[in-house]
Amino acid sequence: RSLQAFGDIAFAYSYSLILIEIQDTIRAPPPSESKVMRRATVVSVATTTLFYMLCGCMGYAAFGDNAPGNLLTGFGFYEPFWLLDIANAAIVVHLVGAYQVYCQPLFAFVEKWAQQRWPKSRFITGEIQVPLISSGFKINLFRLTWRSAFVVATTVVSMLLPFFNDVVGFLGAIGFWPLTVYFPVEMYIVQKKIPKWSSQWVCLQLLSLACLIITIAAAAGSIAGIMSDLKVYKPFSTTD
Repeated sequence: RSLQAFGDIAFAYSYSLILIEIQDTIRAPPPSESKVMRRATVVSVATTTLFYMLCGCMGYAAFGDNAPGNLLTGFGFYEPFWLLDIANAAIVVHLVGAYQVYCQPLFAFVEKWAQQRWPKSRFITGEIQVPLISSGFKINLFRLTWRSAFVVATTVVSMLLPFFNDVVGFLGAIGFWPLTVYFPVEMYIVQKKIPKWSSQWVCLQLLSLACLIITIAAAAGSIAGIMSDLKVYKPFSTTD
């Protein structure tokens, strides 16, 4: 469970993947993108850290090793209903927005590949004009079909996997080191032209190595948790 917790913590760092997407929408100075992003990152990281630490520390202080993954309902607490409804609504709003941002690169890659593979297909490249009261908009049938099928497929898979913490820990583990640590560190070294075997280069490589060890340990713990959950697994069920 301790190793799995590392994966759950690492999953929180996935926000770094969308920083470039957000920065790309910021207009040029004044003020500069770096100043705006630095301020936004400090505020967002401080806020999320505060909430995560409160949930984690208070949950552990109250329930110890038996602290559930879902503090609202994990131990049979279903009152008051309005509080749970607000929490669930907040989760939906959060995940719908994040889902759209995270999936855009995948959507764009598949659609671009399909257009290059079948450039003469009207289903893939054609657009249908949809009239409205004041104006209209165009719909691409392939985009509509492909994205809808992807959302349905991922929803079904998520419903088939009720062990939330283990899956989150595994996803956080496999995405933490390569996307949050390794590539940014290597890009920073190239951008700043840091000499190989210099003190700064060695420190950055040690940081990357330490995060790699954490990733491997968290993945191992999460896989062990998933294997344990599969022994009592019931499809489309959140109970043992």
